[in-house]
Amino acid sequence: QVQLEESGGGLVQAGGSLRLSCAASGRTFSWAAWFRQAPGKERDFVAGITRSDVSTYYTDSVKGRFTISWDNAKSTVYLQMNSLTPEDTAVYYCAARRFTRPSSYADRNAYTYWGQGTQVTVSS
Repeated sequence: QVQLEESGGGLVQAGGSLRLSCAASGRTFSWAAWFRQAPGKERDFVAGITRSDVSTYYTDSVKGRFTISWDNAKSTVYLQMNSLTPEDTAVYYCAARRFTRPSSYADRNAYTYWGQGTQVTVSS
């Protein structure tokens, strides 16, 4: 099993920055991603990363503003979020997959393990 715990959410003004952390424990895993869910909407892909070659993937709306990274020593996956807008307001979830490369990083059904989420609120 893999346990994931997100932190770092909060309230920030538009244009500000936050860094989310996803601390992992238990079994190792090779693929991780961040998703977000706004009220009344589906849970959408934000960014993904492969542990072996640190390749990264982003949804178009966050490219150039968000950066996903992996600190193996700390077993933590980060999401640095800059130039935040009110449209980024959502609960952010960390997700992990262990054994095989996901057919699509953006498919939430490809991930077995999920954290409890952390709220990000961006005020205008």
